[in-house]
Amino acid sequence: MFLKARATLLATLLGLFLLSTGTSLVLFSFLVGDSKVQSQNLEDARLKIGDDTPRTEACPINGKLFTKAERDIWEKRRPITAIIENHAEARPQSGLSYSDVIYEAVAEGGITRFLNVFYCEAPATNIEIAPVRSARVYFIDWAAGYGDFPIFLHVGGANDYGGFGDTVKEARALELLETLGWRVPGGNDFDTTYDSGFPVLWRNYDRLEHPVATEHTMMASIDEAYAQAQERGFDNTYEGDAWDENFKPWLFADDKPANKDLVGQVAFGFWDNNPDYNVTWKYDSASNSYLRETGGKSHIDLITGQQLTAKNIAIIFSKERDGVDRNKHVLYTTVGTGDALIFQNGQVIEGSWTKDARNKMIRFKDSKGKEISLVRGKIWIEALAIGNKVDY
Repeated sequence: MFLKARATLLATLLGLFLLSTGTSLVLFSFLVGDSKVQSQNLEDARLKIGDDTPRTEACPINGKLFTKAERDIWEKRRPITAIIENHAEARPQSGLSYSDVIYEAVAEGGITRFLNVFYCEAPATNIEIAPVRSARVYFIDWAAGYGDFPIFLHVGGANDYGGFGDTVKEARALELLETLGWRVPGGNDFDTTYDSGFPVLWRNYDRLEHPVATEHTMMASIDEAYAQAQERGFDNTYEGDAWDENFKPWLFADDKPANKDLVGQVAFGFWDNNPDYNVTWKYDSASNSYLRETGGKSHIDLITGQQLTAKNIAIIFSKERDGVDRNKHVLYTTVGTGDALIFQNGQVIEGSWTKDARNKMIRFKDSKGKEISLVRGKIWIEALAIGNKVDY
């Protein structure tokens, strides 16, 4: 009797094992199969992108012209906004040159960090970006301007860990993400410490081929982020609403380089005691663009091996508050208005910036209050404290 019962139990367990294994295999095969179809479709679309293919399609993010094949890819997506650090030990970064727009501001201690917007440059290839770092409230404010529920990619963020009051409420980035409805299971907030890991985010200790601290090692795949976004229901629409339903692009214009009164160089620092983060932009008339130096050296993208460039440099002056809590967090005023310097076509426009609400784009106006048209191509927005000196 005992042997018969044991045999029945073993048979039952074996049956359950085979059933669960079979179900898992079917599910795995379905997911892998679906992933393979997505990858093949993307690969087929990329084969249509050639050096000689006409560039006729304007990017809604920065106005740059791309191929129809690239537009066919990006129109099925929504912008990815990603936090990439700029610590001196983390350079050169990977993937900055593929951003459509970059915002730069101090994270803490005079060390700057970037909010990168990926959308139109991303379709041509799979971009692996690094090092991904933690969020700050002002980066969330700028990211929120890119339509409804942009993908927000980061590793943790300013928060009051443990409830000890070390971070003031207005600096708590993770609480802000929750308030916006981004930080929910399966939401548009992609955080490796919360709900998004490999293959979207992973650590690579060998990226720079020399030892670095762990905080400088997080990488992310833009292709995999888009694949996961699609699985979560965040492609070009979410619950039936297009991401750009409330998005108002900037005004754009073709290159029109000046032939006199050229501003050949723009130089500034964020904090006086931290020259590793001083920035110089040098105007290159041949390409009508600006070449970036950081800490007195050419700023290079590890992927391309080339110096970072931009078509537009927008310097915005904002109220900066340093050391607002025991964690030495920094805060910037992001909604409102302030002075701005716009460098494009080898010249400078002295004007202002305006951001009407968190979910609105920052806009730039000249001294007469007319909105400035930005030159088609990469836009780099530099947030400086009011009173910081800019040499040009």
